[in-house]
Order: sequence, then structure tokens, then C-alpha cells
Amino acid sequence: MIEAVVHYGFLSIVPALIAVILAFITREATFSLLFACIIGLFITGDGLWGVPGLLEKAMGNADFIWVLLIEVFIGILVAFFMKTGSTEEFTRVMDKKVKSRKSVQLFGWFLGMFIFFSDYFSPLFTGPVMRNLTDRAKISREKLAYICDSTSAPMCVLIPFSAWGVYIAGLLVGHGPITDHAMGMQVFMKTVIFNFYGLLAVGMVGLIAAGIIPEFGPMKKAEERAMKEGKVLGDDAMPMMGVELSSIEVAKEIKKPRLLVNFILPVLIVIIFAIGTYLVLGSTKTLEAFMLAVLVLGIALWIQKIPLKEIFKTAVQGIKGVMPAIIILGLAYSINTISKELGAAQYVIEITRNWLSPSMLPVLTFGLCAFISFSTGTSWGTYAIIIPICVPLAFEFTGGEINTLVFATVAAIAGGGVFGDHCSPLSDTTILSSFGAASDHIDHVKTQLPYAGVAAGIALVLYLIIGIV
Repeated sequence: MIEAVVHYGFLSIVPALIAVILAFITREATFSLLFACIIGLFITGDGLWGVPGLLEKAMGNADFIWVLLIEVFIGILVAFFMKTGSTEEFTRVMDKKVKSRKSVQLFGWFLGMFIFFSDYFSPLFTGPVMRNLTDRAKISREKLAYICDSTSAPMCVLIPFSAWGVYIAGLLVGHGPITDHAMGMQVFMKTVIFNFYGLLAVGMVGLIAAGIIPEFGPMKKAEERAMKEGKVLGDDAMPMMGVELSSIEVAKEIKKPRLLVNFILPVLIVIIFAIGTYLVLGSTKTLEAFMLAVLVLGIALWIQKIPLKEIFKTAVQGIKGVMPAIIILGLAYSINTISKELGAAQYVIEITRNWLSPSMLPVLTFGLCAFISFSTGTSWGTYAIIIPICVPLAFEFTGGEINTLVFATVAAIAGGGVFGDHCSPLSDTTILSSFGAASDHIDHVKTQLPYAGVAAGIALVLYLIIGIV
């Protein structure tokens, strides 16, 4: 495959634009992503013959394989839950405690915020745990996906000691008077109150769940459909869960649901192991947490006299059930790879860099990061590109002083990156939220985008005010 030059001009962003536009028009995320990848390969000159190389580069790496394995073990764990009947039993028990639609949504909001240490772990945990409850309460899958998505990355970026905070603090080192990671972390902590998008995105979930902010846009239609017709999915929806998972029946050997062993214990293992490794090692061992839970629950099934053949058959059904999500995720990685090859981010920066001024720096930085992250589906990549450009500019405008302009600029970068990370149909976090909620991916994007747009619009106004003041 051709090595990337600086950029290909406007052609650099064409594949990402095609993927997003086609996804909304056709409602076929797989086709849209694949078509956009092929267009990108023709732009580089590789054409159809470049497909194998692109797929190898995008998916033949540790990052993609790690996410793929997480989805595989999530699929197995959910299949085991369904085989034991524990999800239905958990729903029956929780129905007595969270009876109203409002309380169910608020419970999901609190659960999503509780898993603040990983934007991957949060939707993959919250979605499967909440799905039966929200279905019973006639809450649309789109709403569940929104709750999962908007309490994942937006929450993680507000926590200084999360992986996000550590990463951003590290990128700040060497700019202006920030000489080490400790100082970078001090600066990041002071930017949290200026991260208007993150605060608004998380806060809106609670306000909408509580009914303080009324539903609007496509989400309102989805919720009306669920309440009036009892349809948690639209008629033409394609949920990111294979029929293999939804068709699993409770094992005949399970005479009485053992909620403690078959559900609560594996869930506690996942939470305690994930949090424990984060606190002790400084990084969340998400994959290992799910692997351990699958192993323990598999042994529990065997002890309950379910034949090994049936256990492995259930595991295979779980793996098959997550294949729709894996295919879309692989293609999302591919479109991100081709966009990087084309220099999409560099092109956007080049055409906007000359507009930057002290008064406009925060608002333009937020808009720039939001556009790049939405087009590429990655926030951390956006941070790595934008921080070395905009943070030195902020210090140049302040004469090297760490003040409100610097805090607002860093916060604008953090919030702008999150916007794309949890709104773009190309983003892995968005895909994982659709998967966790078993929602149609495009329906999730379409219903969430107006809510995220409101939060982003308010954030832009606030950054404009800060720049002017």
C-alpha cells in the first residue's frame, strides 16, 4: 500500500464523508464502510488489489485483536447467562426495585457512570445488564444505546486518574512550562470544569432520564414506538446481535435459577478484577476480567451438570452472535486506517490553522477536534495530532502563562475528541454501545446525534464566551 504523503487535499476526507453519508442514506453500515474503503484505495492508487493489504494493516494488529477478543468473550458470557436463565431472573428481581421507566433509565445512567475507568468496558457491561430491564419497561434499544454511549467516553474524559486523563496529561508534557507528567496532570485536573461537552453529555442523560428535559427528534419517535407499540426495535432494524444469541434456551438441567452463582458472581468478578487491576497496575485489564468471568461461569455450568458438549455449543453460539459487531468494527478500523494513509487530519488542520486567534482559539479548537474525531472515529488519535499544535499556540498567546485560555483550550481538545468518539458511526465506542444494547447501529447514531449536537452547540457558545472575555 502506498505510504501516506502529507495529505491528498480534499480527497483526504472523501472516504470518511462517503462512509458517514452512505450509512445514513442506506442504513447499511457494512456496505457503506466497505464502499468507502474501496474509494479510499482507488484514491491512493491501489484499487481493489489493495483490499487484502488494507484489511491486514487495519485488523492484523494487537489493538484490533484485543477489541475482537473482548467482544468474543462478552458474547460467550451473555450466552452463558441466557443458558442459565439468569438474565430473566435478574430482570424479575430488579422489576421489584426499579419499577418505572424513569427509575430504570436512571439506574442505567448511574451504572454507566460507575464504570468510569474504561470507555470500552462501560457500554459492554451496562448494555447486557440493563437490556432485559429496559425491554420490560418498554424503553427503546436506541435509548439504551444512548445511555451506554453517553456515560462511557464522556465520563472517562472527566476523571483525571482514568486512562484518558493520564494519556492527555502525558501529551501535555513539554509544552510551555509543563515539564513533567505530574505537572501535566495538575493542568488536566483544572481543565475538567471547562470540559463543557463532557459535562453536558453526561448530565443530559440524567436530565432526560428523569424527564426534566423532554425527548425530541428521532429519539422521541423511537420512545413513542416502544411505549405505544411495545417495539423496542424498529421494524426494519438490524440489531448488532446475531440470532444465535437471541435464540438460546435455558438448559433443562437448570431447575431453579441460581442468580448468585450464575449472574451476580460473574458480574462481581468482572467489576472487581477490572477495578482492582486499574488501582494496582494503573491499567484496566478488561479482556482478562471477561475471560476470568467466562471461565468461572463455565465451571459453574459444569458443576450444575450441564454437559461439556452443551457448554461449548453455547459458547460457539455466543461467538456467532457477536459476528455482526465484529464485521462492522473491522471495517471501521479499515476506514480509519485509510483516512490516516490519506492524511485526512493533516488536511483539516492545514485549512483551519490560519483562522486561530486568542479569542477564537477555544471554540475553533473544539470544532476542529469534533470534526476530525467524527470523520476518523478516534479521539486519542485526534489528541495526539491537535495537542502539539493548539496547546503551544495557547501558550504563545498567554506569554507562557498557564491561565484560563490554556485550560479552556485543553478542555476543548478533550471534549471535541469525545464528541466524535461517541457520535461517529465509524467510532469503536459507538459500535460497542450499539452492540452492548443490541441496537441497530445507524438507528443509535441517528437518535443520539441530536442530543450530542445540543451539548456540542452549548459548548461552542461557552467556549466563544470564554475566548471573548
